[in-house]
Amino acid sequence: MAMGGGQRVVADDHLAEGLVRRLDEVTGALEGLSGLVEQEEDLAVVLDRICRQVAHAIPGADLVSVTLLTDGDPVTGAATDQVALDVDHAQYRAAEGPCLEAARTGQVVRALPAELPDRWPSFGELVAGLDVAGYLSAPFRVEGAPGSLNLYSRRPDGFRALDAALLELYTTAAETVLRVARRHLRDRGQAVQLRQALTSRAVIDQAKGIVMAVHRVSADEAFDMLVDRSQRANVKLRDYAEQFIEEILADG
Repeated sequence: MAMGGGQRVVADDHLAEGLVRRLDEVTGALEGLSGLVEQEEDLAVVLDRICRQVAHAIPGADLVSVTLLTDGDPVTGAATDQVALDVDHAQYRAAEGPCLEAARTGQVVRALPAELPDRWPSFGELVAGLDVAGYLSAPFRVEGAPGSLNLYSRRPDGFRALDAALLELYTTAAETVLRVARRHLRDRGQAVQLRQALTSRAVIDQAKGIVMAVHRVSADEAFDMLVDRSQRANVKLRDYAEQFIEEILADG
């Protein structure tokens, strides 16, 4: 029986609601990722969070991992469980598979188990006994290194085109979030180092001024004396300058 106009509208509304809900989940995941990366300096923690976010945001993503190509060699940066690792490692041993193809070509790759013998026969043999019914990998660059974000499904029909589109949306935005936030962390680290350097310089200059006044020597000679004494004491120049100033103040 043909579906009536009212039924079609209801079906379309349900489809639209489902799509909006899934887009909201991906957007929410990206917002959470942005907040995490701004605070977290450990890349392993960030990659682990990415895997768990995607597993929640994209239906059928039962197993998730991140593959990174370092000097051309693949390595798994994070995974939700051992089976995801097993699937990754099978691809690395076979030197073929969806995650490697996505990382190397920059294209989203989607496959079903029935397609493996023709597309990646060696990989197909290695994973024949694993409970995976769908493969979906999207290119994902991390810290400048090519890689892929990999989804493995136990759902009988694997992944749909919409799943691939959502994953591509997430990875494209996540790459930008990672790049900007990691740059911010590096800049913040450089600012801390600069402040430390300026503080060290001020302490050393203060100690140098005291040596100049006490020994009536030039600035260069005073600096050389401080360097010589710090080396004899086997401590950093800044630490020696601090100790020297504290001793002078205590004696005064």
